Amino acid sequence: MDVSGGRGQPRPGNDESAEHTGPEAPAPGGTGDAPTAPSAPTPADAKDARPEGPTPDAGAPAPESGTPQDTGAAPDHGAPAGRPEHPDHPFAHSGSGKGQAPQRPEERRRGGLLMGRPFGVPVYVAPSWFLVAILITWVFGGQIDRVLPELGAASYLVSLFFAVAFYASVLVHELAHTLAALRFKLPVRRIQLQFFGGVSEIEKEAETPGREFVLAFVGPLLSLVLAGLFYLGLLAVDPSSVPGVLLAGLMVSNLIVAAFNLLPGLPLDGGRMLRAVVWAITGKPMTGTVAAAWVGRALAVCVLIGLPLLTQSGALGSDAVDNVGMDTVLDALLAAILAAIIWTGAGNSLRMARLREHLPELRARTLTRRAVPVESDTPLSEALRRANAAGARALVVVDADGVPVSLVREAAIVGVPEHRRPWVPAGTLAQDITDGMRVSAELAGEELLDALRATPATEYLVVEETGEIYGVLSAADVERAFVKAMARPS
Repeated sequence: MDVSGGRGQPRPGNDESAEHTGPEAPAPGGTGDAPTAPSAPTPADAKDARPEGPTPDAGAPAPESGTPQDTGAAPDHGAPAGRPEHPDHPFAHSGSGKGQAPQRPEERRRGGLLMGRPFGVPVYVAPSWFLVAILITWVFGGQIDRVLPELGAASYLVSLFFAVAFYASVLVHELAHTLAALRFKLPVRRIQLQFFGGVSEIEKEAETPGREFVLAFVGPLLSLVLAGLFYLGLLAVDPSSVPGVLLAGLMVSNLIVAAFNLLPGLPLDGGRMLRAVVWAITGKPMTGTVAAAWVGRALAVCVLIGLPLLTQSGALGSDAVDNVGMDTVLDALLAAILAAIIWTGAGNSLRMARLREHLPELRARTLTRRAVPVESDTPLSEALRRANAAGARALVVVDADGVPVSLVREAAIVGVPEHRRPWVPAGTLAQDITDGMRVSAELAGEELLDALRATPATEYLVVEETGEIYGVLSAADVERAFVKAMARPS
C-alpha cells in the first residue's frame, strides 16, 4: 500500500552539543503492504514511517520562538538587493549556538538485515518480521495440523515455509511499486519487510496524477496476479496435500492483501489512487491528499468497530461466538492495531503534503547571513567587532589573497567567554571549507535540503553561480525557517 509519510522533520536545535542531526529532506512517498495468516485476514500498513522521511514521523515539531536572523551579503560587495538585513541582532550577542547538521543517508538506521539489492534497491528485513513469522507459523501450523494430522510436528515446519513464501509475495508487491517508481525516474531509498507487511520508501512524489495512480495500482495488481497463479497451481494438485494447503493459503493471503490495499483511503494503495483521481479533477494535489486522508481515517474507525463485529458474527468464515473469550479479545486488539496504523498513516500523509507545499519557501538566498572576512590570526574580539560594525552575523576566514578557507563556527564562539576573546584567534574556531560546504545561492526547497544532507555541517559558504561569495548559511537558520513554514496553515 502507498503511504505519504516521512522521516525528515527537523529536530529542535541545541547549543550544548556539537553532534546533532538536522533538517533532512523527507521521503515524500512510500508504499507498504501488510500480511496476516489466512486465519486472520486483516493486512495493514506499517509504513514509517520516510521516512519522507519526513518516519513514520509522529508529526511536525512545534514552532520555536523567534525567527531566523537570515540575511547577508558578500563580505566585500555590499548587501545584494532584495535580501533583508537584521542589524538589531549582531553576531557577537547571538546565542543561537550550533545548528544541527543534516545527517548522511548512510548514517541513518538501516532498518534491519540486508537481504539483497534487486534493481539496485536495498531490501531489509526488520526485526519485527521475525515476530510476525513466529506468529504466522504458530497460527497456520495449528490449521495445518487439523487438516493434515498425519504431519505431526512437521506441520509447523510447513507453516514456517508458508510465512517465508507469503512475505516473498509481499516483496513482489513492493517490487512492483519500486519498478514503477524507477520507470518514472523517482528514486527509491529502500524496501523494508516489517511487522504487518512491507514498505517501499520512494523519495519523491509523482509529477502527474496519472503516474500517481499507476504507481499505487501496480502493487495490488501484482498481488491479484500472484493469487491467480497460486489458484492455477492449486488446480494441478490435491487440495488436501501439503502443496495444496500451501497454495490455497498463499492464494487467499494475496487476495486479502490486494483487496485491503484497494480500500480508498490513505495510507493504503487505494487511498493513493483516490488522491490521484481528486488531484486530476481539481488540479490540486493537496486537495486530493486531504480527501484521501480523511477517507483513511474513516476506514480506521470502520476497522476498529467493524472487524470485531464481523469476526464475532461469523461473517469471516468462523463460527459465530456468543460469549466474550480470548479470541474476541485478540480480534479487538488486532483491530485496534490496524486502526491505529491506518489513522497514523493518514495523518502522516497530511503532514507530508503540507511539508511538500512549504518546501519551496526554503531558499538559500533569503536565509543566508551577511559575513565579514577575517584572517586566521585575527583575535576573536576584533573579528566580532568588525561583524557588529557591518551588521553581519557570520565570519569567513580568508588567506592572504582573500580566498575563503574556513568558516568560524557560531557554537564555538558562544563557548568562548568574553574575557578570553581578545586572546583567541578566530581561525582556531573555524571549520575548513570542503566542496560540499559550498552551496549555490539559487538552491531552494528539496534541492537545498539534499545539498545540506549530503555534507553535514553547521555553516555553509553560499556562492553565486559566478563563484562570488554571497554569505554564510547556518543549518540552524534553515531548521528554524522550516519549522516556521510548517507551523503556518496551508
